[in-house]
Amino acid sequence: MKEIVIDQVSKVFESKRSRTVALNDAALTIAPEEIVCVVGPSGCGKTSLLNLVAGFEMPTTGEIRVGGSRVRGPSQERAVVFQSDAVFPWLSVRDNIGFGLRAQGKSAVERNERVARFIELVGLSEFANSYPKELSGGMRKRVDIARAYASNPDILLLDEPFGALDHFTKEVMWLALRQVAAAEPKTILFITHDIEEALFLGDRVVVMTPRPARVHSIIDVPFGSNRGLELRADLEFQKMRLDIVRTLMEVNNGDLS
Repeated sequence: MKEIVIDQVSKVFESKRSRTVALNDAALTIAPEEIVCVVGPSGCGKTSLLNLVAGFEMPTTGEIRVGGSRVRGPSQERAVVFQSDAVFPWLSVRDNIGFGLRAQGKSAVERNERVARFIELVGLSEFANSYPKELSGGMRKRVDIARAYASNPDILLLDEPFGALDHFTKEVMWLALRQVAAAEPKTILFITHDIEEALFLGDRVVVMTPRPARVHSIIDVPFGSNRGLELRADLEFQKMRLDIVRTLMEVNNGDLS
């Protein structure tokens, strides 16, 4: 696995009519196999940060390095899962999950082994031959995550992947992602608006300031890797949640809209 180094990165979007500073000297290092969740006010540049790490955008100043090499564009070593479904409606669950492996030229034997492994890990064994129209939103999101994992990237970048799901389904997906991450660890950058989600999934939580965004604070999450939903009732968990809420209100002048 490879570490991610965000080294004094700024990003400015310019047009004839406007100039927007999305990020300002953002700095963060994510260790190999670490899950880091990023929270911050709406529109603060969280997605811009993820797009820079993905290589979809280039920094205006500073640089991003993965495993010591500067990011200069998208790469198979970095898989991205977005909020909206990215499943192919004309492919079955099995073929969706194996799509990236086929594109990589993996043999049929290797494809079948990895696809079967991740279908089981995300709990879709009974739906392997189903099509997306036959699945719930949570199931389609499991397909997204399984496909990203099956391609065996070093790094997984998730941009509010559960944001469109109802709360019960989100909790099921937290457990599913934790299970998959334990079975096959990856370096993960996870963007979210949900503080409980960040604390449940992350090894650390990064709080961003309003735009132009920079890293305001980094919170170590002390709950270990074996987490169940009962963790949300833990007093320390709830105290940390409230502390992050207060921090976000402080950096955003009391406005969390």
